[in-house]
Amino acid sequence: MLTSIVAGFLASAVLIIAIGAQNAFVLRQGLRREHVLPVVLVCAVSDLALTSAGIAGLGAVVAARPGLVTAIRWIGAAFLIGYAVLAARRALRPEGSLDPTGKAPASLRATLLTTLALTYLNPHVYLDTVLLLGSIAQQHAYHWFFLIGTTLASFTWFALLGLGARKLGPLLARPGAWRVLDGLIALVMTAVAGTLLLGN
Repeated sequence: MLTSIVAGFLASAVLIIAIGAQNAFVLRQGLRREHVLPVVLVCAVSDLALTSAGIAGLGAVVAARPGLVTAIRWIGAAFLIGYAVLAARRALRPEGSLDPTGKAPASLRATLLTTLALTYLNPHVYLDTVLLLGSIAQQHAYHWFFLIGTTLASFTWFALLGLGARKLGPLLARPGAWRVLDGLIALVMTAVAGTLLLGN
């Protein structure tokens, strides 16, 4: 059982630590100190739900319907491109609109909707959780203990990314630093959208 938990933790950690659209958004929210805990919980609970579905057998159902994955891929790419454009516009503004003291925070509803969109409109999330982690879990005798490991990794990572980002605040006190961050976020979003459009 412990072996399955450790295996789940390591497998999940390897997949979620890679820089992606969701991670970039969680980092941005952590730096702005906007609705961080709800964002962290939505991301971690979503991973839990999707991985659970994969272990329960949903992965096989999704794999049998490539048209569904293609539709989600195009919708996700369109959303990411739109988000990248907004991030690029913020980066080009000389006042540095990401400065926490220079702009009112987004509403909790808008923030959660963006979090959900970045999570569920990204086919990579399904590939990582439903298909990949779900199939790896099937190789372990204790499937659901594997899930405990993936869940621990997910909660740990998103908590470190969102809540730990506050320690970077002094380094990003200048508007120019925030503009660079938003520029990097725009690049990440564009790159992820590109991989979706190319079908990779």
